[in-house]
Amino acid sequence: MDFTFTEEQQAAVEAAKAVFSGVAPDAVPSPALTPGAVSEDLDRPLWSRLAAADLLSLVISPAYGGGGLDPVALCLVLRESARVLARVPLLETGAVAMTVERYAPREKAADLLPRVARGELVLTAASQGRTGHDPAERAVTARRDGTTWILDGLQTAVPWAHGADLVAVPAHTPEGNTVLALLPRTHDGLALTAQYSTSGELLAELTLDSVRLDDADVIDAEGAWEWLRQLLTTGTCALALGLGEAVLTMTSQYTGKREQFGHPVATFQAVAVQAADRYIDLRAMEATLWQAAWRLASGAEGALPAAGDIAVAKIWASEGVRRVVQTAQHLHGGFGADTDYPLHRYHAWAKHLELSLGPAAAHEDALGDLLAAHPLG
Repeated sequence: MDFTFTEEQQAAVEAAKAVFSGVAPDAVPSPALTPGAVSEDLDRPLWSRLAAADLLSLVISPAYGGGGLDPVALCLVLRESARVLARVPLLETGAVAMTVERYAPREKAADLLPRVARGELVLTAASQGRTGHDPAERAVTARRDGTTWILDGLQTAVPWAHGADLVAVPAHTPEGNTVLALLPRTHDGLALTAQYSTSGELLAELTLDSVRLDDADVIDAEGAWEWLRQLLTTGTCALALGLGEAVLTMTSQYTGKREQFGHPVATFQAVAVQAADRYIDLRAMEATLWQAAWRLASGAEGALPAAGDIAVAKIWASEGVRRVVQTAQHLHGGFGADTDYPLHRYHAWAKHLELSLGPAAAHEDALGDLLAAHPLG
């Protein structure tokens, strides 16, 4: 088994490190001190730098001006972005772009993807449903009316929706199928209501009231939503891993300098054991992440469908990132709660990632269903 990344994937990591090296995690007001959103928009200058470095086109095929890389490469870049809490919809744009290329008609892909690659088009996805606990595809209905579709329903906690150009919205038809609507942010019948994440970022509740879309703006190919959902879940695991690694590094540096009784607290057995446990969490998060991303990228068969590996990755990511930030807060003492120090921001982002696309318990249920449906011989 070869765990080595390809030269192209490693080059993407180096490019991402160069772009994110200038990003400050505390560049916006603290969510602990801000009653509303920490900012009304994504980090547009960073978005432009990502486009200039060809990182927005990374997973788009060369036919549309991209690099033609796979979900593993996207996860590698997401991992770097989370280390600095980059405020950009890199995951959502990349996942929706890959879904458009794979499932949308060629004409639609040719219209959208070159603009995404150049950074001219920002994409996001509605994946939380009405409450964050129900299937997203059940929250909106879609029915045909001649050559158009009519959509009604509500999606909550949509990230970056106020700054995105298109929102991918899953919906169910009267026949029981799931379609994926590519909905412009400003459209008749669509209303956005401000919501706020634990990280202080601006989210949106989308209310769709008889929204009409042409056939070309609705992907009705079977499997499109499931593919997008799996990409979003796996990418969220990559974000959790990068954030957790950054937090453990901060903790190591702090405990190596902080002294008690004339010795760095990192030399105390109780501190070292807790840090070692969190290191093991991160290695488990990493192994399960790359297994899930590899299954998506390769399409390889396994004892369970790829959804099983993705569920395992999300279970570890949800539980692991929570344990990492909680231990970091404990080992930092009161300094970890200082709003002039960035650790509290990482804690807030970690909570958002833990719950994004379902907490660990939801994925444990999904894994149980898969095991029941696919008995291991």
